[in-house]
Amino acid sequence: MTQQPTIGTWRRVVQRVCVLAAFLCVLAFAQARPAFADFRVCNNTASRVGVAIGYKDKDGWATEGWWNLPGHSGCEVVLRGTLGSRYYYIYAVDYDRGGEWSGQAFMCTRDKEFIIRETHDCLAHGYDRTGFFEVDTGDQSDWTVQLTETGETKGPNTPAMQTPSPGRQGPAQPRSLAPAAAPK
Repeated sequence: MTQQPTIGTWRRVVQRVCVLAAFLCVLAFAQARPAFADFRVCNNTASRVGVAIGYKDKDGWATEGWWNLPGHSGCEVVLRGTLGSRYYYIYAVDYDRGGEWSGQAFMCTRDKEFIIRETHDCLAHGYDRTGFFEVDTGDQSDWTVQLTETGETKGPNTPAMQTPSPGRQGPAQPRSLAPAAAPK
């Protein structure tokens, strides 16, 4: 004589199937979720802003540009994936009102879209010599830089960024030839 499954047996089978289905859903979601470990720049100003970035990777120093961010556009990913260095360098220019976010780490740029694999003798190679400001990510796997107007405050977990300095209209303007501070 065969034994009929009881309601309790069926209930346990259904519970196990539900637990297994839930586990598979969580596993699928975890694998499908995109990685958010990126370097982002946010334009929190009313102006259109052009952004260039400098960094060191396995092939040496590089600079890249331009990301053009409309006013109050939110954030743009300028480097995708987990960050491989502690220090990154940013240069940004305010296209509408003039001014720039700059610093003393001089690297090569040009007026049009570029990827440049050197940081020395920019002028001799036909590039512009541009002062970038340093961003210390503290070895974090992702980072966000906030570009703001004078007097604005920053949100949590973002570095305090300098406001644009007056006097420049865009990347085509001449650069200062002050002594270079070497990137780290």
